[in-house]
Amino acid sequence: MIRHLSTARSFLFVPATRPERIAKARASGADAVVVDLEDAVPPQEKAAARAGLAAALADDAGIVLRINAAGTPFHTDDAHLAAHSGIAAVMLAKAESAAEIEGLDKPVIALIETARGLAAARSIAAARGVFRLAFGTIDFMADLGLAEDGPAMAVYRAELALASRLAGIAPPVDGITAAIDDDALIAEETRRALAFGFAARLAIHPRQIGPIHEALRPSDAEIVRAKAIVDAAEASDGGAIRLGGEMIDAPVVLRARAVLARA
Repeated sequence: MIRHLSTARSFLFVPATRPERIAKARASGADAVVVDLEDAVPPQEKAAARAGLAAALADDAGIVLRINAAGTPFHTDDAHLAAHSGIAAVMLAKAESAAEIEGLDKPVIALIETARGLAAARSIAAARGVFRLAFGTIDFMADLGLAEDGPAMAVYRAELALASRLAGIAPPVDGITAAIDDDALIAEETRRALAFGFAARLAIHPRQIGPIHEALRPSDAEIVRAKAIVDAAEASDGGAIRLGGEMIDAPVVLRARAVLARA
């Protein structure tokens, strides 16, 4: 299951108060379903949401559970619920240190949503149990006082991609597109994430899954070229690679294999 989550392209949120929506979320084609105990559940409803989810969740559900941040009054009870066999991994909201992650018993997606979290991203990515970083862009912008997800966010995305690579974990997951029905915007923001080294998106509605997956898929021309490069590399038996008058070196072959993996 963790291998699947490490290569997942889309993570679709479902409120913990509505466990009956898990099946619908799966039917959307989302690669992973994230049941949310944080932003989607008001404080006065968190205990009931926890209990209802525990009762409704099948042992083989394989969901990701977003739990409240360390230091909140809800964190400990959320972490206890995460022991349920139907929960494959935990998404820790507002992750800010390796120490708060290493106390969790399930594999962790660390959600970077604050300046402190970004400053600690490299140690968080290397923490025991972390297999992926995710970028909570809305909260992050609020923390830094940024009005829009524009050019100023580039350096922060680059840092999360770099932290993930240095730790040897899967590429990070980019934040949501707030617009539900704007396929062009969803695709544009997905391609931007891909350009920074991200490989997945968070989603808030089933309609967003198709545009996300389509934008992450290489073009037909990219796939054809990548296959030609890989075939030439395999036929070279370790020797020099020449393709269409061009010399192909090892990093180009590596990129071609990555394109085929995305396809």
